[in-house]
Amino acid sequence: MELIEGFKIALQSLWANKLRSVLTLLGVVIGVASVITVVTLVNGAKQYVTTKLNSYGAEVVTISKTPQTFITIEEYLEFQKRKDIKLDDYEAIRDECKSCVSVGALRDSNPGKIVYGTKSTTDTDVRGWTWTMPPMSNLNIAQGRSFTESEDEHSAHVAIVGYDIADQLLGAGDPVGKEIRVDGDPYTVIGVGERQGKTFGASQDNWVAIPLTAFIASYGANKSLVIYVNAGGGGATIDRVQDELRTIMRGRRHLAPGAKDSFSIDTSATFQNILGQILNSFGAVVVAIAAISLVVGGIVIMNIMLVSVTERTREIGIRKALGARRNDIMVQFIVESATMSLVGGIIGVVGGISVAKIITLLVSFPSEVQLWSVLVGLLVATSVGIFFGVYPARKAAQLDPIAALRSEL
Repeated sequence: MELIEGFKIALQSLWANKLRSVLTLLGVVIGVASVITVVTLVNGAKQYVTTKLNSYGAEVVTISKTPQTFITIEEYLEFQKRKDIKLDDYEAIRDECKSCVSVGALRDSNPGKIVYGTKSTTDTDVRGWTWTMPPMSNLNIAQGRSFTESEDEHSAHVAIVGYDIADQLLGAGDPVGKEIRVDGDPYTVIGVGERQGKTFGASQDNWVAIPLTAFIASYGANKSLVIYVNAGGGGATIDRVQDELRTIMRGRRHLAPGAKDSFSIDTSATFQNILGQILNSFGAVVVAIAAISLVVGGIVIMNIMLVSVTERTREIGIRKALGARRNDIMVQFIVESATMSLVGGIIGVVGGISVAKIITLLVSFPSEVQLWSVLVGLLVATSVGIFFGVYPARKAAQLDPIAALRSEL
């Protein structure tokens, strides 16, 4: 009953002094909201990246000029000095790698101009794919079909398009068989990739893929490729495939024993681990800032509770005169302090989730609410109220009842 009574008194106090309550809870609200917002966005980003990487599968190994991640500008400049990965490298790995289940390669260009009739786009991602890339990247063809090996070998002018091209450019009717111009060259649409939606406000469906050989014929061979290899398994299998790929590439580049690789071999786990470290570090910084806000909020709550003790000195004297023990007075004020902080925590949780979801709606940044983060936010908020409420509660409990009754109203 004492807890319920203290809870009711705390809510009545908050409601009776609305402006003071808002200012009192502001620090706790900001602190909890910051933590919830960051945790929700970080978890969403992790989930999104994991999903995208898993679209290639945990069994896929990439060979590229630069690694998937690098930290400093010095590293970037050093990687740019490496030789490009060429079509010959892809063909050598395709023909020589005995452990590889399948091998593919791709290259992206700058945004290209796509024309159909009187309609056109100027910001479409034009991709050069080998015929093995769509199945390797788990791209489902919603309409039509994918490339064939023959089309890839003979630089056929055929294209797979994203849904933005199908909807906005090709219009009503079956898009398969229609002819589009990709940076001036004619291509026949043979398929439409499944709808991907938006990420970070950018559409993932505004693309056109053409055979890699046709891409090189149109855009030149002066840029590096990325080679994708399906290892057919993880663990020891993927390690064995990486070793074989490294042997092939080092032999092609005539690298001396002990010399550094002039190329990068990565798996999806490489990028996931590094991204996880970056996101966790970012989250830790924001949580530290939020912790400062919570401490400030706790100090404000303590000051308000001290004011409350002074305002209610006569009430405390009457309660003691009627038989209330020190523990009863302490419990009442600690419960009031914890309740104030818990209310701030609830408002902060709702505010944090709302902010994260608004960001998702505005810029399509992925977000994912975690139950544990909500519970931790509420627990921390309540703990702050209890911790900073102990001193005012002890001061109230130690008041002399006679002196308290003599105090003026």
